[in-house]
Amino acid sequence: MNDKQIRWRSLLFVPATSDRFVQSATKQRADALQIDLEDSIPLTDKAQARANVHNISEKFANAGFDVVVRINRGWRHAVRDLEHSVNKNVKAICLPKVPDAGYVQSISEVIGELEQERGLEQGAIRLITMIEDALGLSNINDIAAADARVCALIVGAEDLAVSLQSDVCSDALYVPNMLAVIACRKAGILPIGFVGSIADFNDEEVFRTKIRQARSMGFEASFCIHPKQVDIVNETFMPDANEISHARIIMEEYEKHASLGKGAFTVNGRMVDLPVLLQAKNIMDKVHMYNRADCP
Repeated sequence: MNDKQIRWRSLLFVPATSDRFVQSATKQRADALQIDLEDSIPLTDKAQARANVHNISEKFANAGFDVVVRINRGWRHAVRDLEHSVNKNVKAICLPKVPDAGYVQSISEVIGELEQERGLEQGAIRLITMIEDALGLSNINDIAAADARVCALIVGAEDLAVSLQSDVCSDALYVPNMLAVIACRKAGILPIGFVGSIADFNDEEVFRTKIRQARSMGFEASFCIHPKQVDIVNETFMPDANEISHARIIMEEYEKHASLGKGAFTVNGRMVDLPVLLQAKNIMDKVHMYNRADCP
C-alpha cells in the first residue's frame, strides 16, 4: 500500500454542539469519529462548535478512536476552524466543497504553520477532500494528488447533485463515484463513498446493498451519519469467511506451483494467474490490517 493511505472503513459524523451525540459516539464501533463543524451546525452556533473541538477530540482520542474534524468551506470560518482543530488528538481535517488543488495546498500551508507553532510533527495531520460541485469534479485527479497530506477523497452526493442539477440517484452519481475511485487509486489514497444519498439510513438492507456495490466498485470506506450504519459498513467492507478461505487456497496453491516453475494454474475449475493472485493478496491484507477476531 502507498504510505499515504490510512485504513478506515467507517467514519461516523458527530455534531460538535450535541452532548448527547458526543456521549453516544464513544459507544460505537466506528474506525474514526468525525467532529462536524459544517452542515450539522447552524451559523449562529459555529463559534461554540469550534470552541468544543479540543475537549471532544481529547475525549474521542482517549477512547481509542481516530479523530477527524470537518471544517467549513469559506475562508473566514475555515481558518478559525483550523485554529481550534489542529491539535495532537486530531488525525485528519475533512475539507468540504474542494474546488481545486490550490485550495488544498493553501489549507495545508495553514495547518503546517499551526503544527509548527504548537510543536506538532510536520505533516502529522492529514486531509480528506470532498468533491461536491462541478468545478471540483472537473479537477478531481489534481485534488486527489494535490498535497502529501491528502489521505482520502469522497464525492458528496447531495451537494454535487445540486451543482449538476441532477437527481441524487445511481444514474447521475455512478460516474462521479467511479471517477473518484480512479483518482484515488492513481494518487494512492483511500477511496471513501458509495453511490447514493448518505441520508437514506432507515432501510438497513437498502443501505447494505449500496455498500456492497461500493465495495465492488473499489471503495474501502464510508461516511456514516447514524450509528446503525457503522456495523453495516464495517462488516460489508471486510471479506467474508468464504472469500478469506478462497484467498488462502489461492495463495497456498500459488506457492506450490511457483516452486515448480508454473505461472498459471486452476482452483475449483477457474484459472489463476497474477491478477487473481493479487486480488487474493488484497483480501488477506485487509484481514491482517483489521486483525479480525472472527477470521476462520
